[in-house]
Amino acid sequence: MHARRSRIVATSVAAVVSVMAVAACGSSDDNSTSSQSAGASTGAAASKGGKIAFLLPESKTARYETQDRPLFEKKVKELCAGCQVVYSNADQDASKQQQQAEAALTQGVKVMVLDPVDGAAAAAIVNQANAKKVPVISYDRLLLNSKPDYYVEFNSPSVGKIQGKALVDKLKADKKSGSIVMINGAPTDNNAKLFKQGAHSVIDGSGFKVAKEYDTPDWSPDKAQSEMEQAITAVGKGKFVGVYAANDGTAGGAIAAMKSAGIDPKTIPVTGQDAEVAGIQRILAGEQYMTVYKPLKPLADKAAEWATLLAQGKKPTDATAKENNGKVDVATIKLDVVPVTADKVKQTVIADGFWKASEICTSAYKAACSKYGIG
Repeated sequence: MHARRSRIVATSVAAVVSVMAVAACGSSDDNSTSSQSAGASTGAAASKGGKIAFLLPESKTARYETQDRPLFEKKVKELCAGCQVVYSNADQDASKQQQQAEAALTQGVKVMVLDPVDGAAAAAIVNQANAKKVPVISYDRLLLNSKPDYYVEFNSPSVGKIQGKALVDKLKADKKSGSIVMINGAPTDNNAKLFKQGAHSVIDGSGFKVAKEYDTPDWSPDKAQSEMEQAITAVGKGKFVGVYAANDGTAGGAIAAMKSAGIDPKTIPVTGQDAEVAGIQRILAGEQYMTVYKPLKPLADKAAEWATLLAQGKKPTDATAKENNGKVDVATIKLDVVPVTADKVKQTVIADGFWKASEICTSAYKAACSKYGIG
């Protein structure tokens, strides 16, 4: 990925967030929902809005609870005081997500924004929503073999390409040769498949052999650590020069395994994704080489904008692409991502307000932050 301007999120938001009318009416509190604050208007405006289901897949990846959920709820509140978010997290359980979706439909949601645990299994959820004429927005991960109405995503194949290129370029710059280990994401996640394909498109033919490769169930850092331990045993210490890790959680697991085996992670570049606090801290400390920063605000904002339009009986008209899910071409917006190495942290995730310096620069990382002018 080419170098980016420092205000990534502001630029992305300007590109994807359109102006829309804000309907105002009251909403009541409910333990099963995230109720938006009540407005004072009544009458005609009271018919606008309604319940919006926001269903996320898991909580092991920090972004969902710390970024996606609050950003989405905040934007819905800004755009539609009469809209009410019905929120659930499936904790990486496809059956639980099915139950949560059915409960949301029973509550009478007007729109469903769904980030599936299993993109194929979630077709049943989409079918149920279709039967009730509830529009479905596929959020971040593509809903497969079904008929969702819209899809808002990051350019997933480009993520893997960015990771693969960063790793290969670093190894070549360091004049390294040999093999690498690949720790991919969850096999049930269609995005993980795309990340892997993107990475292989760069790594294959680069001169670096993939010695061991794993798909990591549930994106679990613990399982990634176990996979890396297996790789070290099979390949041998000193017999691999780099690690492709699909996200920061799996990177953390791989790095923990290397430390336990007596391997200095500063000598083995490791990729990542999501710009989690722990990942950024490791990058500043030199233990992880890079991450892929996905500005979540424009993603959540666009999903919230589309959802509130649909809840008000309107249709989004600004999709710029189509994504085939095996059954239909889904109206799509693809958002850009950016690679972040230690020298880019200040001008990306800090400058954008994605994380505060105080959140990253804890006592253990003050020296590392100071080295890069953060704090």
